[in-house]
Amino acid sequence: MPDLPTPQDATEAALFSECWDAVLSYADLCTSGSSAANQLAAEAFSAGIREAREAETGSFRSAGRRSARLPRIPLLLTAVRSTAAAWEETGQGHKLDPDLRLWLNSDKAARYTGPPLQRPVALRGLRDMQEPDATLLWLAEVEALPLPVAARRLGLDPDTVSEELAQVRGLFRDRCRRNHLDTPMDAHCRSYARLLDAVTRSTGADTPDDLSRHLATCVQCAEAAACLRLHGGGLPGALAGGVIGWGGLAYLERRRRAAEVRLGARRPDPADADGPPNPGAHKARVVRNGLLVAAVLVSALALAVSVMPAGSTGDGTTAGGDPSDRQPVAGPGFSAPVTSATQSASDSPEPSRTTPRAHSPEPKNPDPEPQGTTSSTADEDDPEPSPSTSEPATCGVEYDLVNEWPDGFQATVTVTTERALDDWRVAWSFRDGQEVGQMWDASFAQSGSRVTAKAADYNRTVPADGTLSFGFIASREGENSAAYDFSLNGHDCAKTS
Repeated sequence: MPDLPTPQDATEAALFSECWDAVLSYADLCTSGSSAANQLAAEAFSAGIREAREAETGSFRSAGRRSARLPRIPLLLTAVRSTAAAWEETGQGHKLDPDLRLWLNSDKAARYTGPPLQRPVALRGLRDMQEPDATLLWLAEVEALPLPVAARRLGLDPDTVSEELAQVRGLFRDRCRRNHLDTPMDAHCRSYARLLDAVTRSTGADTPDDLSRHLATCVQCAEAAACLRLHGGGLPGALAGGVIGWGGLAYLERRRRAAEVRLGARRPDPADADGPPNPGAHKARVVRNGLLVAAVLVSALALAVSVMPAGSTGDGTTAGGDPSDRQPVAGPGFSAPVTSATQSASDSPEPSRTTPRAHSPEPKNPDPEPQGTTSSTADEDDPEPSPSTSEPATCGVEYDLVNEWPDGFQATVTVTTERALDDWRVAWSFRDGQEVGQMWDASFAQSGSRVTAKAADYNRTVPADGTLSFGFIASREGENSAAYDFSLNGHDCAKTS
């Protein structure tokens, strides 16, 4: 796997982190496994960065209008497609998705590398725009970044970015219209060009039946219609499909989900390894605070009972009565301190308050918050689950520093487990204040020096004697000591390198 290029400055380092996440997301769609995805992403990223730097250097040296080129992220995504095509030609096609291989050997793929006037209208239209305008359009429409976030990244005024985006959409439409008219087409297609422009320009115009039938049979005109129609929500799909090609709509959906996760819209509760995404973190905090108050009340009641005369509970019943009458009212994950009055209840056959979910492979504490803690965010500060009381899994971990630069680095973690896993969490600590910024093949949470990586939906299951792996990009200041104190699902792992 080639080394990733070294960022030239802090600005480029931040851009690398953003771009790498997008490149790896598309590379994962194009390949048949995480290892191949990382290899394809690294090769494409290196090739794309070289191309971008050469184009930027050439534009500085040459006079006049800049050469047409894509913004950084779509440029790198097209590099993924080109690298995948090179793999297919050099005998590495078995690493690619079977559907992508079929596409690469079809006439559809040839359109992206053939004569410029035959390439998709969206690709040509985006190339013809000024790079800041094209970048704003791509970040807002395809990467699904909220406009204030996109404005901060591009140094724009958040109060006026909405108006600017509307103007940029209009510029894109104009470039696509011109490119469509420049496309070699037969007389039948050309007869519809003016009507197509008029219909897509109006928000309320109906598409005539004859034009509708033509768009159903003509790929080029249908692509042009999607780019010209700025209303109706079809512009993101037209951009992604026209620029990326194969897998464009799947990539679009992934980026929308990634944007939602980054904004916390669907972030899972770190204390619940198997639970569904939590749509309202504030609601969970309110419930948890209520349970804490209940636990304190139960503890006080138990203490009061323990100082009463032996054999009396204060209500005429004996201390050896039905344990359910003294059952704590606190919810799962909280237990009152053990006293003389509560010991008999703990000895009863009633199941423990901390119970695993039915589908969990081994018992887990759904709330690892230390007893007596009153913080409502303890689950966020310590997302790692408590170790299971079952036989611990034997595991080994390899921490590989792939690349580093003055204020950041890239690393991968590979864990080997002797036991089959239905889900996994890997945790470790940093010595020098490193902070993870991006992660692939896993989601993560960090509290101080402790980092916890949780399996993605597609790699939760690991067979016996199998391996799991993921990578990340992190920031650093000064030293960059290797991570230590690794654990898998709460059990220590031996470091193999």
